[in-house]
Amino acid sequence: MACSLLRCSAAELDGQRDLLGQLLETFVFGEIEKQASAHPERISLHHLRDKDGYEVDIVVQRGVRHAGIEVKAASSGREGDFRGLKRLRELLGPRFHSGIVLYDGEHVLPFGDRLLAVPLSSLWVRSPRSGTTANQSK
Repeated sequence: MACSLLRCSAAELDGQRDLLGQLLETFVFGEIEKQASAHPERISLHHLRDKDGYEVDIVVQRGVRHAGIEVKAASSGREGDFRGLKRLRELLGPRFHSGIVLYDGEHVLPFGDRLLAVPLSSLWVRSPRSGTTANQSK
């Protein structure tokens, strides 16, 4: 639908990585917002951009605990993708729960203390521990 509104074919979108990234980020935000609204506790979603240029696409807050989410339209996670998440961890100290880079890969990859690269598909795929999809869990 977004391609139609932008008068852009899927092939053209694939060639415009910045636009693809923006659309993907917006889509993921909407999915996380839906899941958060079904949670029994209040969950707030924010965005971080500080004066030094550090940015986190989505900051999830539940009580005093925070998690950061970066969305990348890439097939691999890179150390540089965690720049803003590391800054968030530094700013929040013990209130920082975790930082996740959602990427277009297949494996969960550790990137240091409470930092992971996680496949985008984890938003919908069955969790091996709970037996539910992320959309179904509360």
